[in-house]
This record gives sequence, C-alpha cells and structure tokens, in this order.
Amino acid sequence: MGNGCDRTVSFASNYQSRLVGTARLDREKVSKKLQDKIALITGGTEGIGLATAKLFVKEGAYVFITGRRQKELDEAVKSIGSNVSGVQGDVAKLGDLDRLYGTVAKAKGQLDIVFANAGVGEFVPFGAVTEEHFDKLFNINVRGTLRAVQKALPLLKDGGSIILNGSVASVKGTAAFGVYAASKAAIRSLVRTWTTDLKDRRIRSNVVSPGPINTPMVSRQSPDVIARIVSTIPMGRMGEPDEVAKAALFLASDDSSFVTGIELFVDGGRAQI
Repeated sequence: MGNGCDRTVSFASNYQSRLVGTARLDREKVSKKLQDKIALITGGTEGIGLATAKLFVKEGAYVFITGRRQKELDEAVKSIGSNVSGVQGDVAKLGDLDRLYGTVAKAKGQLDIVFANAGVGEFVPFGAVTEEHFDKLFNINVRGTLRAVQKALPLLKDGGSIILNGSVASVKGTAAFGVYAASKAAIRSLVRTWTTDLKDRRIRSNVVSPGPINTPMVSRQSPDVIARIVSTIPMGRMGEPDEVAKAALFLASDDSSFVTGIELFVDGGRAQI
C-alpha cells in the first residue's frame, strides 16, 4: 500500500516538474526578442558593444563582433560564450571591412541587424586640435561608420535594422570635446538621410545616444574629470553599459517596428534639461 502511494506521489511530482520545465522553456522562447536573427556589432570587445553582444545572444541572436586587438577580441568571445564569432579588424580600413563581410557571408549569408558601435573619443582643447586628432576621430567615427554600414547593405535583409552609436556630446557643448562632438553630430545626420534612402527596403535606421557611461574609456579619466561629468547628469550617476544595450535591443527588435530616423538618448537626462 505504501509503495503504491509512493509511486503515485513520485509520478505526480515528476509530471508536475515536467510541466513546470516546459512552461519555463515556453516563457524563455517567447521572451527572446531576436530569435534566429543575425547581428553584427562593431567595436564589440568592451563597454557598450560587449554588453549589447551579450544581450543580443541572450535574446536569441547569433552575433558577429569586431575589435582591433586579437587578444581582447578572443577574451570577449569567450565571455559571451556561444552563438558568437569574432573578426579582428579596424572599421577605418576598407580591407578589414571587406574581410569582415566576407566572413559573415560565408558563415551565415545574411544580416538582420547592424550596430555600428565602434568609435573613439579624445579630449583636446580647441586651440590644440591637430590634423592628426581630427583625422583620427573622423576616420573612425564617421568614415568608418559610413563604410561599415554601406558594405553591409548587400547582406542586410529587407526589413532589417541599422543602429548607430551617437553621443549626448553632439548636442552639448563640452569643453575640449569639439571634434568628437562634431563627429557624433555627423552620425545623427547620416541616419536622417539613410531613413529616406532605405525606406523602399523597409530598413530602419536609428541612433542610440548615450550620456556618460561607465565604460573603460571613461574610467581611464581622472577622478576630478569623472566628478565633473557626473555633476552634469540630473540622475546623479553615470549609466551602465547594460542600460544602453537594452535601448539597442529595443531598436533592433520588432518592439520598435514603427520607429525609424530617431535619436534615442540614454543619458540620465543630461541632454534634456
């Protein structure tokens, strides 16, 4: 009698566990906003790019990331874990971009999402701006971004999503940050044009513009500089890379199916008041 009851209880318990497990799997499947999508993220080895790559993979995408340094690229791929490929290269070099898209074409044959995230920033006072400084920032932030997206177009599916990484600096007059700010203003302008250029293919183009974010680039600044930056943010803190990644996910997914041509600020209010 006791053994029969035990078997009945055990069967019921196992059946309930299977139901719970199935329900959990169903919820996970439903929650994956980028299921079976193929994404490219330039500059994906640290900060916003790495956080976004991890989130995109979690949401069901296969992600290609780029980085200029092989060691950091390998470490980023390892930290993401699965459904990711790293391709070493510099977005400012056309040969590297050709190699990148050759790799994507051979491996997957298409793209659904391009997040042109790679960029560089330097503080240089106006009177000290050099040709080298100007060329470096515009070659990477503007020319590199334009070419990275342009060369993706043959692989990018109709109805796909393009996301550019802008900056709150494009609308705020930050001392010694003029060339960087101008390069990010150019990014905003490109998206306005691409919104009309690509409308027949239903490709959406948007900008996510972070405020000060707790990335390695920012953390390399002195404590005094960081304190001054934080003092300009209404929310009283810097943002985290994950917070920008969530905004990028929105722009990449069908949640933003009627959103194109916008600049989405993730800035703690810095550009808003």
